[in-house]
Amino acid sequence: MEIWEIIFRSVLAFTIMMLIARILGKSTIAQMTYHDFVAAITLGAITANISFNNTIDIWLLLTALLTFTVIAYLLMFFSMKNRKLRNWFSGKPTVLIQEGKILEGNMRKLKITLDTLNQELRGKNIFNIQDVQYAVLELNGSISVLPKQECMPVTRKDLHLDVRSKQTFPIELVMDGHIVEANLKQNDITTEWLHSQIKKKGLSIENVNYAVISSDGKVYFDEYEDQIEHPVDKE
Repeated sequence: MEIWEIIFRSVLAFTIMMLIARILGKSTIAQMTYHDFVAAITLGAITANISFNNTIDIWLLLTALLTFTVIAYLLMFFSMKNRKLRNWFSGKPTVLIQEGKILEGNMRKLKITLDTLNQELRGKNIFNIQDVQYAVLELNGSISVLPKQECMPVTRKDLHLDVRSKQTFPIELVMDGHIVEANLKQNDITTEWLHSQIKKKGLSIENVNYAVISSDGKVYFDEYEDQIEHPVDKE
């Protein structure tokens, strides 16, 4: 009976955490600020106890979990309403490089080394620190970079080129071999049109792994059989 109780408690703990994640929202998951970090650790610890700790009454653990969830939600709510509270709970972005100069005081305060800074810059495809005008450490721990003007990539606007093709959000038509009916209905696309496009490529729906209308309006198909004689990497 004890193993079944553990299974039940684990399923219950997982279900509750999924509900809490839905309540707190995507921003909490994507942007781990100070209070998000504390809430995540605390909620995780309580949930773990719900799963296997038989010495503490489950209702006491659920009460603690609910209490911390309410606290986390209220902190998030009041942070959205009051900027001073938001700055205290979540912190503020910190400038690491200003006008091409590294701010050593801010680096020391945040305990960020030059190695870490260079690693983050390489992640932004910047290998020379002298190419940076501004670098800012954001609330979620990522670093945003503004390159110097002479190091910025050239855009069509810089070249005074007309942008004639309209960019749209990609529409996924087939996913894992199954037609995405909701996307077809939302965008007034018929299955007959989709099958006609598949037929134009000399394929059948059974051969299609993925199909999408790209942002430029063209239809892209990926087959199950890639027909690549020498794949670069094969697991």
